[in-house]
Amino acid sequence: MEVVENRKILPEKNRGGWRAITFILGNETLEKLGSMGVSANFMLYLRNVFHMEPVEASNVYYLWMGLTNFAPLLGALISDAYIGRFKTIAYASFFSILGLMTVTLTACLPQLHPPPCNNPRPDECENPNKLQLGILFLGLGFLSIGSGGIRPCSIPFGVDQFDQRTEQGLKGMASFFNWYYLTLTMVLIFSHTVVVYLQTFSWVIGFSIPTGLMACAVVLFFVGMRFYVYVKPEGSVFSGIARVIVAARKKRNLEIPPADDGTVEYYEPPVKHGLLSKLPLTDQFKFLDKAAVIGEGDLTSEGAPANKWRLCSVQEVEEVKCLIRVVPVWSAGIISIVAMTTQATFMVFQATKMDRHMGPHFDIPAASIAVISYITIGIWVPIYERLLVPFLWRIRKFRFTLLQRMGIGIVFAILSMFTAGIVEGVRRTRATEMTQMSVFWLALPLILMGLCESFNFIGQIEFFNGQFPEHMRSIANSLFPLSFAAANYLSSLLVTTVHKVSGTKEQPDWLNKDLDRGKLDYFYYLIACLGVINLMYFWYCARRYQYKAGSQIEDFKEKPFLDIEPNQRHDQ
Repeated sequence: MEVVENRKILPEKNRGGWRAITFILGNETLEKLGSMGVSANFMLYLRNVFHMEPVEASNVYYLWMGLTNFAPLLGALISDAYIGRFKTIAYASFFSILGLMTVTLTACLPQLHPPPCNNPRPDECENPNKLQLGILFLGLGFLSIGSGGIRPCSIPFGVDQFDQRTEQGLKGMASFFNWYYLTLTMVLIFSHTVVVYLQTFSWVIGFSIPTGLMACAVVLFFVGMRFYVYVKPEGSVFSGIARVIVAARKKRNLEIPPADDGTVEYYEPPVKHGLLSKLPLTDQFKFLDKAAVIGEGDLTSEGAPANKWRLCSVQEVEEVKCLIRVVPVWSAGIISIVAMTTQATFMVFQATKMDRHMGPHFDIPAASIAVISYITIGIWVPIYERLLVPFLWRIRKFRFTLLQRMGIGIVFAILSMFTAGIVEGVRRTRATEMTQMSVFWLALPLILMGLCESFNFIGQIEFFNGQFPEHMRSIANSLFPLSFAAANYLSSLLVTTVHKVSGTKEQPDWLNKDLDRGKLDYFYYLIACLGVINLMYFWYCARRYQYKAGSQIEDFKEKPFLDIEPNQRHDQ
């Protein structure tokens, strides 16, 4: 494999560009169809085939999703430091196929799942043995490893195919992001409709199709090998972060002025070839600036650092500051994802208790109800981009900043959980009267959650990519999955805690296996209240945030709309 360093010289003129993107997007689309085809209806698989109670099934799902979304951080480290993005995606794809085959075998072989049970209460059926659970968890582990390599590298590998020093390359990169979001929405809709519908007839067929699609994804990925641009790994950014922290600690007793007055000499060598932006020294987190102060004996005769763990460049210091600035805003997005994951799990059980008829002969699969959120995203995003943004700019010279969009998304998440609680309260009351409520009442909270994703989740992805230097994009693209990991672990903790403490000997707990006896609406209200507290925390973080110098957000002269923007934007 020929490696091209920093995209300066292509080995052949036909490498990179949209010809390569076609294979990358095709691989990404089929890979997501494979992985999401399993996860979309997995709660009911655990409930109906492995006879798990709702709380137990949700905990398994949360822990698996947590591991799946934590793994990209390790994948980003391996990719940037050792083997590069192409090899990381290639190796991870084989783990994904292995995981899908293993999960499919648990549905195919009678020895790998409990015997079928016609009892309408699955919790009274035979439980899975250790071998059956072990094989299932092994398959899920393989899937997590696969996602850990593919998710942090797919977008950066696509970006590598464009020369960002040209206008054509920048336009191609922007178009790539649009196509990426479009294919993701299409995959979500297909997985929650066609694949889920097939799984209502046969779990073997329903899992075999995603497995076959994943195999096609791998073949397509390798077919495009000769068209790709390969960027050589330049070492892990984590080692640079560690060097800055160690160097600042070694010089902790050094006195520096609050503002740069020219009395202190900082180490500012030319930026490495291939970086598109040079970060200026800022006044925030001044204690880290000590790592870049040139002291006696810090430089060799050639002007290079004598000890890289004692002297770092201003660029390296500012990169660490970028990460520190983003962490509080990143943490404020976790509760919104908790709301989404809660709906994704418990609304499936709600749907099984509701009237799912659409016409006289068709029942909507319970897991397919989630497609309403994805349809909302598919409808709203073009309206926002093509109609709302130009309209606001035309009448007020205003556009939403990324922090404002994220804040609006948090508000929609809170409204969604309050609405879900109201709908569940009405459903449970109807159930006591022996009348079923239409499943389409769940559309109300799902539409609101779709708007949350449109504003908050897409805003987070753009925010992370825009606030990090170019060579830290793998970290930027692993932060969003890391939010999901934290949210899934927090969801598991909430579910377990509420299940244990909310019930008494006389009163069932809120998350009782029989939803008609539980108080699921109270659990929704609890998450909504956490969302209100989180909104205040986000407002505080957004007010104090300082955008990266030179980021596109600083080029916009917005009129104030929501008072959540930083007090000092250009104090950098």
